[in-house]
Amino acid sequence: MDSKYLFDLYDFVGREAVVEIALKATGAEVPLKKGRPTRVWQYQGTLLKGDPSSLQVNEGSYLGPTIRVRRGQKLRVRFTNDLPETTVVHWHGMHVPAAMDGHPRDTIAPGKTFVYEFDIKNRAGTYWYHAHPADRTGPQVYFGLAGLLIVSDDEEEKAGLPGGAFDIPLVLQDRTFDSDNQLIYLPGGMMGMMGMMMGFLGETVLVNGHPKFELPVSATAYRLRLLNASNSRIYKLVWSDGTPLTVIGTDGGLLEKPVQRKYVMLAPSERVELWVDFSAMATGATKRLQSLAFSLPAVGMMQMRGNASPANGAAMSVLTARVTAPGPAKRTLTAQLSRIKPLLASDSINEAAPRTFRPTMARMSWQLNNRTFDMNDMTAVSEEETVRLNTQETWVFDNDSTAGGGMGMGSGMGMMGGMGMMGMMKMPHPMHIHGLQFQVVERQISPALRGYWNTVSQGYVDEGWKDTVLVMPGERVKLRMRFEDYTGLFLYHCHNLEHEDAGMMRNYLVRL
Repeated sequence: MDSKYLFDLYDFVGREAVVEIALKATGAEVPLKKGRPTRVWQYQGTLLKGDPSSLQVNEGSYLGPTIRVRRGQKLRVRFTNDLPETTVVHWHGMHVPAAMDGHPRDTIAPGKTFVYEFDIKNRAGTYWYHAHPADRTGPQVYFGLAGLLIVSDDEEEKAGLPGGAFDIPLVLQDRTFDSDNQLIYLPGGMMGMMGMMMGFLGETVLVNGHPKFELPVSATAYRLRLLNASNSRIYKLVWSDGTPLTVIGTDGGLLEKPVQRKYVMLAPSERVELWVDFSAMATGATKRLQSLAFSLPAVGMMQMRGNASPANGAAMSVLTARVTAPGPAKRTLTAQLSRIKPLLASDSINEAAPRTFRPTMARMSWQLNNRTFDMNDMTAVSEEETVRLNTQETWVFDNDSTAGGGMGMGSGMGMMGGMGMMGMMKMPHPMHIHGLQFQVVERQISPALRGYWNTVSQGYVDEGWKDTVLVMPGERVKLRMRFEDYTGLFLYHCHNLEHEDAGMMRNYLVRL
């Protein structure tokens, strides 16, 4: 029987089993600040099939619509590229076939349509979708091509967490505007080159696409879902009143049990879910979510940021929560949120000799293990980047440039000199692996960089399932993961989008 007929029959038998959306990437103007509207690129969506709550438009924001699906459903997205350049949609954190993942080799030309279709296999959690073309991910995401994808399931419902108006997604992005309210990305010349090498940093933090964001809340408990969708900025999140942050979920959904942190580190593309109880606050009271200062190594030209924005690690304001009304009855947070099976060392086929990947640089190009991204050449996938289906492996991301070797500085350093290049090696890298979720099992830090590390290390939330992990200068981070269901070509890369565009991305191949 024809597969198209099978899909239609599936829809007819159980309409709630399929969510179908028309999604378009296009130019738009959005009133983000007082005065002239800001020109952006934007995902615009229309629900074709499914429950009306499956697609929620973010009015007044450049962010794409929030897609809400349930584990076990099928998601079908009829995507049309209405931009003047090629693009592709990556379903970040989702476990999908390689052909649906949004690999840069699968870009859609202007005026063309492609249908993404996959079963929702992920557990409940906060995921997202964004543009992912080779060399152009940074600008396309910066100018607006991103949106949330939220998955629910039965296990999550049993946890009894706040829902509806008390379940709030918050997307953090830093942006720079000119005097005419238009977005500024990388400038030309040396400053632009430095911005590409280090990562672009904006002057102002926007939340859900709005500057100086104020969150109205009732005096009750909330579930706040935070996504860092900034190009390169890392946040050290803390409440202004000193209360600890109660974390209930990360990239891959709910933790087994809530954990508390004085502050939480959130690198680009990481997500964190917070339980926040405002019930003790009077109407009109406020508290601010801030990003505290933290230390990063800086050598020579590393002091340059490519623009006048606050440095990565500078203190910044994020949002203000204001109690505007009394709340319903006080809620209690359950002690058991979910069940997570740990990935054991004994089940990894390479635990004794993990695959190890190191950030390197040559001729002003970011690399991994001295290899840059090659989209089309299948021979560029080395044996160390080929894995077997239905196996568990252990990987290490090693960012300890203090150990020497593997720097790959090459030639053409120009005026920057050796000190500037070595400074670039001492950078944080949020490492993302496509197609799966992993578990973080160990961190090691070089004694030479422990002082910097101490300003961030208490804010890691390594519990649960992750698809992106922050690897600070001097760190070696060990992960375990399983390769299941799908063969094909997937990506692993730094989610500092300028690093990714400058070559710090590689293919890995899953084969039988």
